[in-house]
Amino acid sequence: MKFKFWGVRGSIPTPGPDTNKYGGNTTCIEIRTADDQLIILDAGSGMFPLSQELLLQMPIDAHILITHTHWDHILGLPFCRPLYLPDNKISIYGGQDLKTGEGIDRTLKVQMQHSFFPIEESELKADISYKTVSAGRQFNIASANITPILLNHPVVNFGYLVHCDGKKLFFTGDYETPINPCAITDKDYDHYQQQIDQQLEQFIAQIQGVDALIIDSSYTDQEYLTKKHWGHGTYNAAIKLARQAQVKRLFLTHHDPIRTDADLDAIYAELLNNNPELEFELVVAQEGMEVLL
Repeated sequence: MKFKFWGVRGSIPTPGPDTNKYGGNTTCIEIRTADDQLIILDAGSGMFPLSQELLLQMPIDAHILITHTHWDHILGLPFCRPLYLPDNKISIYGGQDLKTGEGIDRTLKVQMQHSFFPIEESELKADISYKTVSAGRQFNIASANITPILLNHPVVNFGYLVHCDGKKLFFTGDYETPINPCAITDKDYDHYQQQIDQQLEQFIAQIQGVDALIIDSSYTDQEYLTKKHWGHGTYNAAIKLARQAQVKRLFLTHHDPIRTDADLDAIYAELLNNNPELEFELVVAQEGMEVLL
């Protein structure tokens, strides 16, 4: 199994001279199994350059796993050019919206409404199917086994555990370590903390020993003080989770849009300096980076 980052940015694309090294496109990761099955994690703006490559490989059979439907993770879908061409088969997976009760099929329909986009979903020519996923309910894509894991974020967000070719990869989508809603002096504090601890223990067990953990790490600890409950993680929280789960490689992604290449270089150097004896490989994800597991 191998994977490639086509987008590593969070919230909004940030093209320009200050982001050339790490890239300015939002989340999109291509996975290829040993038998060349195509699995795509999220469809941020990185979906567009990926789709340009896919035009050279048609017809394609692609499986797009959407972690959640915030804009930076879906904005590339209407610009996925193979959707417009016959003979391509594309399956789109995602959760059910808690407020509307609708499935992932709602995403393209809303994005491609006449008010927002010049082409309607009904005009797409590919064979498109929509599949609703549920927490812990495994499914297979050819030789790959996929487990959706529900993670903390302001909307329904599934991380995906991909097990294939004797290797395991886990991508969090957007993820913030759960916070106790009560003050420590509140009578309900212990009750909520017990639930949080149990959920975290379960989560760590599910991703124990993965070959690659790709995780939302948007903030420094200092920045996080004013961004709690926004749904994103910190660098140190990512390292802590990787240690607890005994992962083999940790990939930091969902870079804050304010980050320049120089900022990320400095943060990476500081993380290595503060953690001189890491038990795993620590990598700051870059657009175009390819990894063979």
